Amino acid sequence: MKGKGKKTSEDKLKSALIKKAIGFDSTEVTEEYAIDDNGEIKLTKKKVTKKNVPPDMTAIKILIDDAVPISEMTDEQLENEKIRLLQLLKEQTDLGGI
Repeated sequence: MKGKGKKTSEDKLKSALIKKAIGFDSTEVTEEYAIDDNGEIKLTKKKVTKKNVPPDMTAIKILIDDAVPISEMTDEQLENEKIRLLQLLKEQTDLGGI
């Protein structure tokens, strides 16, 4: 039984696939260390790079192929999909993505 607040592996995979399908921003940190005169390790350089990962067409295709056709959805499934899409649209609008 799935506990409240815990995601199953399938949920995690679906979330990752959706993230890849819509694109995302990523921050990469590169650090260089050196040993100083006292023999201690010190941070000498730190570089923070922000990257934009664009939407991935393969991920989009997988999501589309995996989706239940609208004509086969129940009223409850249609309502849940509407809520999900409105939430996704709101998140994208809030992030400046649309």
